[in-house]
Amino acid sequence: MSDNMKKLKQIKEALNNKYMERESQIEGILVALLSRQHLLLIGPPGTAKSALSMELSQMIDESKYFQWLLTKYTTPDEVFGGIMLKDMEHGIYKHNTENKMAEAHLVFLDEIFKGSSEILNSLLKAINERTFENGTEEVDMPLMTLVGASNEYPEEDAGLNALFDRFMLRFEVDTIKSRDNLIAMMKGTRHLQQMPKISLEELENLQFLCEMVDIPDEIYEKMADIWQELRDEGIVPSDRRLQRSYSILQAKALIEQRQIVEIKDILFLEHVLWEDVEQKVQVSDIIRRHAQDVVSRMLEAVNEEADDIMKGLNKSDSTSYVLEATQKIKSLSKELKETKTKYPVRSRDIEIVSERLKRDLGILTNSVLEPIEEPV
Repeated sequence: MSDNMKKLKQIKEALNNKYMERESQIEGILVALLSRQHLLLIGPPGTAKSALSMELSQMIDESKYFQWLLTKYTTPDEVFGGIMLKDMEHGIYKHNTENKMAEAHLVFLDEIFKGSSEILNSLLKAINERTFENGTEEVDMPLMTLVGASNEYPEEDAGLNALFDRFMLRFEVDTIKSRDNLIAMMKGTRHLQQMPKISLEELENLQFLCEMVDIPDEIYEKMADIWQELRDEGIVPSDRRLQRSYSILQAKALIEQRQIVEIKDILFLEHVLWEDVEQKVQVSDIIRRHAQDVVSRMLEAVNEEADDIMKGLNKSDSTSYVLEATQKIKSLSKELKETKTKYPVRSRDIEIVSERLKRDLGILTNSVLEPIEEPV
């Protein structure tokens, strides 16, 4: 493993340790950075969308970062720089781009869909072509990745489809769900950790290495199968989205410390291949059917059912619910044992889920045990 690859792994692990329950979003922003694609984060305020982006920028030595909150009153000058008065005297409207988006490698724009049509039109070309018209010159931007954030998806009739389509990767972000993680977050001890660093040159070397990741023919065949089934269901990702999805697969493989794309990497495209939010579940199901084996799909279904059962405990801790939930968990455990017998080669994966079910049973048991009071 090269030093750069080690640093990539260290950055991912450090971010996961510091930002709890953000594993998929962290992987998403790293994939976006390696593949030089753009990423959208959808979720309520206070869910570390901007903090994660800023943290990553600080881990990249010599990089430039730009962050801005868009409103309907935001002008292009605020994002790209004010007009230089000296040039304006000669009829040239040139922006002072210092410390603005035009010079940034990583950009975070909050409330990305709240901007005026003027600023959004300016962003479209910058995001897609990574160029900026500054006076009479068209300037190349060093932009690697733009992270857009919003509290909600854009409305269908808001005229934002073109901007929405520019974000190859789309992730939802929610508040912390685990009680233990919530306590750890409130204590704030994880924020004291020393974060690893990578230089801008080393990151660019990783981006080059990403382009060299091999894509076997079976990946193209599998992608064609997915494309066909999506079309059969009336879901038609643009040719541009399909073509750029291969760079996403290469980045996903590189993050996994591989130089070849594997079938399982295609699962990551559930964050890529849908055009409308209502298509998300259907697209995910189609991708999983093609990119997951029988055991993996079964284990995921068991985990999802167990999640639903345990969520119900938060709403009702009555004895009757606990007894019913216990029986359901035991039934899932029995199903896992049968699967383990049938697919012994997957014993390790099955054991991981089995241990999770054992922990769930312990939680259910403890929820109905009455504390024994010491005699006075």
